[in-house]
Amino acid sequence: MAASLTHEKLSELGLIHRTDESKAWFARANKVLAGGISSSARASTTGDLPYPLYITRGAGSHIWDADGNEFIDYLLSYGSVILGHQDAGLKSAITAQLDAGTMFGTCNTIEVQLAEQICRMVPGVDLVRFSNSGSEAICGAVRAARGFTSKTKILKFEGHYHGWVDVLAISNRPAAAESGPLDHPASQPHSRGIPQGIVNDVIIAPWNHRRQVENILDQFESDLAAIVLEPVVANNACTMPEPGFLEFLREQCTRRKLLLIYDEIVTGFRLARGGAAEYFGVIPDLMIWSKAIGGGFPISAFGGRRDVMLPVAANTVKHGGTYNGNPLCAAAALETLRRLGEPGTLEAIQNHGDGLIEAIKRSAHDLHVPCCVQGTGTMFQLVFTDDGQPLRHYRDILKANSARYGVFRQALLEMGVHINNSGSACWFVSAAHGANDAAGGFDLAHTRSAIERAMRACA
Repeated sequence: MAASLTHEKLSELGLIHRTDESKAWFARANKVLAGGISSSARASTTGDLPYPLYITRGAGSHIWDADGNEFIDYLLSYGSVILGHQDAGLKSAITAQLDAGTMFGTCNTIEVQLAEQICRMVPGVDLVRFSNSGSEAICGAVRAARGFTSKTKILKFEGHYHGWVDVLAISNRPAAAESGPLDHPASQPHSRGIPQGIVNDVIIAPWNHRRQVENILDQFESDLAAIVLEPVVANNACTMPEPGFLEFLREQCTRRKLLLIYDEIVTGFRLARGGAAEYFGVIPDLMIWSKAIGGGFPISAFGGRRDVMLPVAANTVKHGGTYNGNPLCAAAALETLRRLGEPGTLEAIQNHGDGLIEAIKRSAHDLHVPCCVQGTGTMFQLVFTDDGQPLRHYRDILKANSARYGVFRQALLEMGVHINNSGSACWFVSAAHGANDAAGGFDLAHTRSAIERAMRACA
């Protein structure tokens, strides 16, 4: 796609303030939608604006709002649109399935092909089950773990996000005052409405702290079914596991007969073709996927070792859903994974992101702005800290300069670069950004220039 943005057009500060249509749509939404939104993640307003932007269309790596403002999109539906908006191959696969039928509520051939593709791509996966959202797949994996081990408690890490449903919505974003000691963090419900019994079944540990994790395991081992984690903490500004930490968790789970579960809702098929299991070379017992797997369509899955999944297969661990593995979403996912499996696709995404990371680091260095960049070229975040050092665990981000991030993000938006308005989340790169054509080259050149100007705004 040839980019219609021009450097001259985007250099006009104040572009984002031409948003009368978004303002009007938000007023309408507040009359019929609770809070004017359909997800708590959209509760944040947009920079200086007291209302969200309403995006009406996308093409390639670009999106347009209701007022016609155009942006290079690095939100990508929180990483879901990994091939880019309106990808031609994906549209063709979906159109063919639309012509054949969208829903039968029966077994279908596309879901079988998709499961085969996942098992080929991801090391350690023998059997798969499909669902429709990340939160649903989390529920399935946790039930499978409890059913296999006959134990109830789950250990998760402070600040890791595993969906909005009760089962693991514990200590996602605890305030400093309610977090408890770092050696043994308190289990805090993410929301009102979560029963205390569920809170008590989730044990919290600090990320990247081996001694504390081992002490907590010693205390609760007899009741624990599994350890669950984001291999790269996408919801904590892409905090990475320290060298050897995943290997340590794998050894602890094997020795203590616990299951190791990777929540790859964000990292799956993005870090590498085989996700975090391939990228880090540490194989869990169960994995959970969503977002990128569907290329923008609502589908998720969980799967792993054959013996762990056999109770699900035998229907002694129940798992169901009318829309599970529906042919329309399965066709989208199959085409997406086939494309991601092609040589060069993920490498191009990685290269584009590496160019942006280098621009952020260079601009921060030249302007003496303390800042670190975490993650990989396919998904990353910059964090403004006093010492410029990477985050080690959740509590580090509580000390980040969120006001400076807000200025940086607003300046990018003014120049037509759309990123997550939360500094705790990620930038995402798509195959459309990494395209080796005029559009991909424009995206990289313009975003680099915008990063430099935005860094000056917050220096």
